Amino acid sequence: MKEQIKIAFVSLGCDKNLMDSEIMLGLIKEEGYIVTQDEEQADIIIINSCGFKIDASEEGIENILRVADFKETGRCKGIIVTGCMAQRYKEEIFDSLPEVDAVVGTGDFEQIGDVIKEILRGEKQVKLITDNNKALDEKNSLKRVVTTTGGFAYLKIAEGCDKKCTYCTIPSIRGKFRSRSIESLIEEAKLLASQDIKEIILVAQDCSLYGTDIYGEKKLSELLDRLSEIEGIEWIRILYCYPEHIDDKLIDTMAKNEKICKYIDMPIQHADDNILKLMGRASTRAKLEETIDKLRAKMPDICIRTTFIVGFPNETEEAFYNLYDFVEKTKFDRLGIFTYSREEGTVAYDMQNQIDEDIKEERKEKLMLSQKDISSEICKKFLGKTLKVIVEGRIEGEDNVYCGRSYRDCYEIDGFVFFKVPENMEVIAGDFYNIKITDAYEYDLIGEIEP
Repeated sequence: MKEQIKIAFVSLGCDKNLMDSEIMLGLIKEEGYIVTQDEEQADIIIINSCGFKIDASEEGIENILRVADFKETGRCKGIIVTGCMAQRYKEEIFDSLPEVDAVVGTGDFEQIGDVIKEILRGEKQVKLITDNNKALDEKNSLKRVVTTTGGFAYLKIAEGCDKKCTYCTIPSIRGKFRSRSIESLIEEAKLLASQDIKEIILVAQDCSLYGTDIYGEKKLSELLDRLSEIEGIEWIRILYCYPEHIDDKLIDTMAKNEKICKYIDMPIQHADDNILKLMGRASTRAKLEETIDKLRAKMPDICIRTTFIVGFPNETEEAFYNLYDFVEKTKFDRLGIFTYSREEGTVAYDMQNQIDEDIKEERKEKLMLSQKDISSEICKKFLGKTLKVIVEGRIEGEDNVYCGRSYRDCYEIDGFVFFKVPENMEVIAGDFYNIKITDAYEYDLIGEIEP
C-alpha cells in the first residue's frame, strides 16, 4: 500500500528552508512514497513554513487554510507543518489551527517519515519538537531532491545562529550555529556536479563564520578552494557574510579564485552607529566603509549586495539620514530595504520609541528611489561589455528571447540579463553563454548572444 500513498509538498521561506524541503523530499522518496504536485490527490500535505517574521507566518497560515479544503474535496488524511513557524509557535499551533495534524521542529525534520506513518495510522495533533540545537545527519543531504532549475543549487554550509541581534528570532527558532564538515560538503558538491549543477550558492545564517565551531577557526576560504577543485562546478556564489567577519584571507581567496563569483551578500542592516548598537550589531559605519573599500580595492568589479532595516525603534530623522547618506556615497550594486517588523520574543519588541508604520514606509520609499538611480547608473557601465551568463529559460510569448544571470545576479533576488538569439539556435537552460550588453535598465541588462 505504501507505494500508493501520495505526498504533496509546499515549501515557503528562504533558500535555507528550501534545502530542508529538498532533504525531506529525498527522505520521503526513500520511504517509497510518491511525491505529487496535485494537492487534491495527495494523502498527506506537508507545509515547510517560514515564521521568523509576522508576514511570513501569515503566509504559512494562508497555505494551511487553503490546503485544509482538500480534506473535504480531495483525499487528504493529514496536514503536517514543519519549519520555522512550527518551531516558533509549537505551543499555540494546534489550538489556533485545528486543521493541522502534526508539527515538526527545525531540528526534527529528518524524522518526517515517522510522522507520516503516525498520521496514516489516524493519530492527531502529533508533535515532534525536541532539540533545535542537535547536529543533523550529514548523509541525508546526499539524498536531497534538487528542485531548482537552470543549472544551480544551494549548499547549506551551516545551520543556526549565535548572534544576539535585538530584532531577530532566528537563534531561538534555528538553534546555535552548527557548521557541517568540509568533507561532507565536498561530497555533496561532487554529487551536485554529477547532476549537471554548474553553480553552487553557499548559504548559512553567516557564511563568514563557517568552521569556527567545529574547527576552532574560520574555514570558509579553505572550503572555497576545495569546492573550486570540483570538475563541473564553474561558479561558486557566497550569500550572507556579516561584514565584521569578512577578513583579508577571505577577500584574497575571492580575488584570486576564478570560479568564485565576484559577488558577496553582506547584511549590514543600518549605518548609524547608535542604531547599529541598539540592533546588537558589532559594526560601525567606519568599519563598514573599511571593509567595503578593501573588497573593492582587491576586486574592482565586485558586486556588493546588502540589506537595510528602516524604522527601527529610536531611529530619528538624523539616524535615517545617516543611513541615506551612506547609501548615496557607497553606491551598492544591489540593495534590499525592509521596514522594521516588531517581533514578540525579541529585545527590540519592548524598546521605547517605536516608529509609526507610515514613517517606516516613507523612509523605505525614499531609500529605494535613491537606489533606483544608483542601480541605473551602475547598469549603464556595462553597455558594450560582454558578460558570461547562465541561462534560466525562454521568455514565454516572446520570439527567441531568453533570460539568464551574470555573476552580478543571484537567483530570485537580483536582476536578469535578457537576450535574443537567432531563430535556429538552440539555447539550453543551465548552460553558459557570452552576452554582449546593448541596453541597460534600472536593474536588468539587455544583450545579444555572441557566436
